[in-house]
Amino acid sequence: MKVRRALIGFVALTFVYLMALVWADSRHHVFSELPKLLSVMPMLLGLSLLSYLVRYLRWYWLLRRAGNKTNVVLGYLAYLSGFAFTATPGKVGELLRIRYLAPQGVPPYRVLAAFIYERAFDLVAVLLLSAFAISSREIFFLAFGFVVIFLAGIGFAVLNPVLLTKASVYLRFRRQNKLAHIFKTLRDGLSGCRIWATPLDVLVSLILGIVAWGITSFSFVLLLSHLGVLIPVSSALAIYPLAMLAGAASMLPGGIGSTEATIVVLLSLFRISLGIATLAAIAIRFASLWFAVLCGFIALGTLEYLACSNGKVCTEKFIS
Repeated sequence: MKVRRALIGFVALTFVYLMALVWADSRHHVFSELPKLLSVMPMLLGLSLLSYLVRYLRWYWLLRRAGNKTNVVLGYLAYLSGFAFTATPGKVGELLRIRYLAPQGVPPYRVLAAFIYERAFDLVAVLLLSAFAISSREIFFLAFGFVVIFLAGIGFAVLNPVLLTKASVYLRFRRQNKLAHIFKTLRDGLSGCRIWATPLDVLVSLILGIVAWGITSFSFVLLLSHLGVLIPVSSALAIYPLAMLAGAASMLPGGIGSTEATIVVLLSLFRISLGIATLAAIAIRFASLWFAVLCGFIALGTLEYLACSNGKVCTEKFIS
């Protein structure tokens, strides 16, 4: 998988994000409260690592249930490597895992299937967690409708793979071979989700999803408490999941901007100052999204080093 374009896009996105933070600080003096975060940030990062581990356990479970046995450590590094490009629309950059799981015998379509299955249960998990904060019927039905439409689309595609097959054949006939291959791979990935259509897999995936995102939600509660923000615990626990749904619905890479804006708006409903609300939004996103990106690049670099030391494809070819 070539990632030069993705890397350039990530650098550009990071630059824009940093400029937005500088602008926010010039207007609301956000970073004047930054020292308050120094003592709580290690705990937030530790909880994020725990959340990543729980999510990996679900991933490992799915692959084992599909008959793909992977090395636990290398599999975890491969899973983390996907976070390097998690700030992409729909998190499709996480499919970088294909590169590192293929040598362990996991076919690309299986990685895609697990990715789609994982995204579906992430949406269900965050919807259930966000339900604590949705007091308005309109907002609830909006969030519920988004999740239902997304899941219905996946379910329809899973049950009707022939449509994607016809699209692939048509595109190949029109000599759009690359696009035809994408449709074929997507068909195989969606069809591959059927193997986990069992009560046990559904239950395990849902429980681990709720636990993983519940940990992140709890870290946001700790952050608010540390900042002196006093709001009902149930609402604090649900704000970040609800913001994640808004970020997913926006289709922006990683929900960047939309997720932070949603957190600020939701906190403002409790009459929290704009500066503190913005600081809370930035801090939780650093401890979750941007820390995940950092962990992803560390895992990616480790795997590339191991590949080079074993005489396999090295980073120079990888980023070309």
